[in-house]
Amino acid sequence: MEDQAVAWLAARRDLLDPRHAKPNCVLFTRKALIETAFLVGLRARLDDAPLDGDYSALLEQIADIASQPSYREMIARDEQALLLYAGTYAALRLCGREDTEFRRIIQQAVDGGYAASFERVPYRQLDLLHTLYLCGIEHNLPPMDSVLPFTLLRQNPNVLKLADRDIYAITHTLFYATDFGQREPAWPCGYNPGRTVELLEALLVLSEARGNADIVGELLCCLYCLGITDSEAADRAWAFLEAVQEDNGRVNGPTGIIPPGLANENADFRHWAEGYHTTIVTALAGLLARSPRRLARPRPNLVATDVPLETPLRRAVVWLCEYSTLQDPRVGLAGVTAAAIGAAAIQQCHLARPALERYAGHLADAEPDFWQEQGMEVAGEFALALRASGANCPSLERFLKTTADVVGSLDRIPADLVDGVHRLVSLGHLPPSTAEAIPRQSMRQEQRTYPMHSHAAVSLREAMETYHLGRLSATIRTLAQTGRGHHRLTQDAVAFLIAQQTTTGAFGYPASDDPTTRQQAQYSWTRSAVTALAAARKQASQPKEQRCREMGLDPTGGFSDT
Repeated sequence: MEDQAVAWLAARRDLLDPRHAKPNCVLFTRKALIETAFLVGLRARLDDAPLDGDYSALLEQIADIASQPSYREMIARDEQALLLYAGTYAALRLCGREDTEFRRIIQQAVDGGYAASFERVPYRQLDLLHTLYLCGIEHNLPPMDSVLPFTLLRQNPNVLKLADRDIYAITHTLFYATDFGQREPAWPCGYNPGRTVELLEALLVLSEARGNADIVGELLCCLYCLGITDSEAADRAWAFLEAVQEDNGRVNGPTGIIPPGLANENADFRHWAEGYHTTIVTALAGLLARSPRRLARPRPNLVATDVPLETPLRRAVVWLCEYSTLQDPRVGLAGVTAAAIGAAAIQQCHLARPALERYAGHLADAEPDFWQEQGMEVAGEFALALRASGANCPSLERFLKTTADVVGSLDRIPADLVDGVHRLVSLGHLPPSTAEAIPRQSMRQEQRTYPMHSHAAVSLREAMETYHLGRLSATIRTLAQTGRGHHRLTQDAVAFLIAQQTTTGAFGYPASDDPTTRQQAQYSWTRSAVTALAAARKQASQPKEQRCREMGLDPTGGFSDT
């Protein structure tokens, strides 16, 4: 893949020349030149073999452009763009093409009191420091490791909240801080490299699901910069990049990768502009993967942690019980049932017992249509909660017995009845042998696939962006029930959900001034949130060894063979 990508870039190297670019394309061309130059420089640095073939052709083009006064003298004329030119010199220097006049102009700009001094966001400051290091330019700026504590990477951000620009900030921080895998940074106090690996692998799942090959490639490079070679997420990322790479070696970039002002250029230019960066990143990933000079490190240890759930669940259970008892049973029963599920998850069933007993008495003579309307999920879980509390509801027991008789007469259990059948078995209304009639592909255990599903990752992200707490909760619940409650994406979704709990214990901020609208929205969201958090809590309470097995992990830290 690297060879094909470099061949495609070399075949279009004439497009890197700012002298031949249209006025509105000059800046874009200069950016493409420095990024291509940097790839060539890293090739010389990470591989002891002499440059040849397509790499050599690219180097000659870069050296020719950089030798012109119209290029190098721009440093003195546009000091804010120092990095746009200094990186080209750094690449030439790495390739053994020292240029003393080019270096003198860069040093003069750095000493001038502005080019290296104006305010930059942290990862851009790291970019400056790294470039000056590769150039061998002296300066009096703070060292790189003093900048790291202020980066987004250090804050261990919520994966699902990160925009593309944030992900690029993280990837570039790792590029510069590790010197593309050549350096072990002095990580800030309290920093856990294992969390970074977890973050990168979660972002890989999300970026691949969204089809962003550019970010997938950069994240893959970051894993290699950290010395990680045993990543299942990286293996899937390579398969994704291989699938999207075109026959000629080009890898298309994401929508919007070129400025809108260039959209009207000719088709050949747009085709190059939309793919050159992602093709460079793909080549870089291949280079890092095979480089004998890249540092290899053991996978950092990461102690499994979970978002604390007991207090949020207890507060939500109390609120649900209070609110549900004021509602018509057709509305309130689902809330009481959710409260009972939440209370059981934190082993505080007494919190929901009064509300359960009140509803059991109120519904003692309810018609079958009432229970049919509620559905088997609510009716079954309500019955299980009553059993646990020692209460009874005659009308519900009659309904469940009738339902069990119907199910028992079936030769084969339809997939949509599986959960209800399990509840009827748990309640003793059906014999355990009934489960034998359930098709194997419908059984929950058979549905488990250990890698995080792409559609689940996208669902979590979209639910957060649209503030669809019901959808978010449903996805969290499914992930927890299928052994992915401890995945970084699920945990960050749980953290976001908990942050939506109000001081009353209810979940959600409806952004509405109408009291009825607010209460209805919060009631619906809180029911969903409690059942989701209860599922997450249930998985969190499993012994570590069992949890690791369900996730396809070795309890000692790596992926298991199964």
